[in-house]
Amino acid sequence: MTEKKPMKIHDLITDTQTLAELCERLAQSDFVCVDTEFMRENTYWPELCLVQIGNTEEAAAIDPLADGIDLTPLLDLLTDNEDVLKIFHAGGQDVEIIYNLTGKTPHPIFDTQIAMMAISQSEQIGYANLVESWLGFTVDKGARFTDWSRRPLTERQIEYAIGDVTHLATIFPRMLKKLIKTGRGRWLDAEMEKLADPANYANEGDLAWKRIRSPGRNAQVLGRLKALAAWREQEAQHKNIPRGRIMRDETLADVASQPPRQQADLVKVRGLSNAWKDNDIGKRLMKIIEDAEPLPKDEMPERPKRGAPLGKEGALVADLLKLLLKIRSREIDVASRLLTRSDEMEALASGSRDLPILEGWRYEVFGKDALDLVEGKLAFAVKNGRLKMTHVDDVEVEEAAE
Repeated sequence: MTEKKPMKIHDLITDTQTLAELCERLAQSDFVCVDTEFMRENTYWPELCLVQIGNTEEAAAIDPLADGIDLTPLLDLLTDNEDVLKIFHAGGQDVEIIYNLTGKTPHPIFDTQIAMMAISQSEQIGYANLVESWLGFTVDKGARFTDWSRRPLTERQIEYAIGDVTHLATIFPRMLKKLIKTGRGRWLDAEMEKLADPANYANEGDLAWKRIRSPGRNAQVLGRLKALAAWREQEAQHKNIPRGRIMRDETLADVASQPPRQQADLVKVRGLSNAWKDNDIGKRLMKIIEDAEPLPKDEMPERPKRGAPLGKEGALVADLLKLLLKIRSREIDVASRLLTRSDEMEALASGSRDLPILEGWRYEVFGKDALDLVEGKLAFAVKNGRLKMTHVDDVEVEEAAE
């Protein structure tokens, strides 16, 4: 038997040539594991401070802050090479950073946090718990809250950071094997494509209002909300500060709903300082409010897809569906969030049938029973001290045979 070679861990990469050579080798792999360290507490754009990448043979940390380094070989590998699967854990923010640098997202992509939902009841398992559950040891968290923008980085920091991809490189093949064995890999296709969708990461000002809880469906209010949200994005990007430093979401929604008539009235707005009554940003805000147009009909948010109002009986049915979900999640060892959501079960209870839960694999593993429950074909029973689901037709057959 050939003994497996130990993984090669490189020194911190600070030059383009070494980076290009690494990426050329990694491009021959079936997969690469990727992680980033960044700072964004005080900026609009996350500041990329370190990139870790590796496969089963080698791993390295790359310093994007090093003088003269060009990240193009790395970014090309992540966004243009379709032959290499990119592995992340809870990779949304990592993907966002790559999108900000390139306008593209890594593809194809695999997220181990999402994958765990298909083979366990863990909905948002943390990286440390992932490592402990698969590899049986505890990750050193000593450098977790470090300032990654400070140089020089210590050996401990670099070792900690590279560990994030070396452990993933060991875990992923085992996880993939289990997904293949259980036949649940296809459950994740849509989730992974959603993670890689560039639309999730585009900072388009005209769409920023959709991230804010809409105050009703009044076209005038929503028009102001759209204009104000776009203005806030522009201000935050220009100053490179978090959008919340300009104005918090709830304040923005309040201003859209109850716009001040003049700049002096801004002192009455909760969440704004007194300075807004006569400073330049206050003037710009009032101009946006003044020029805002009602939201066009074709941009109005869709009403939630629901059947008839739930009522007391419908609410009871929805509660039974949630109980059914708990039972099924436990029986097949899957995170309930991957199967469905509370609002979808309420919609099913109220009569709606155009739902994801009634399509594809979700229908096979849960939706069919959920529909049977709503239609009175499924009941609950206690057997050997455990709550189980029983089809009414099966009970009748058993009773007839006795």
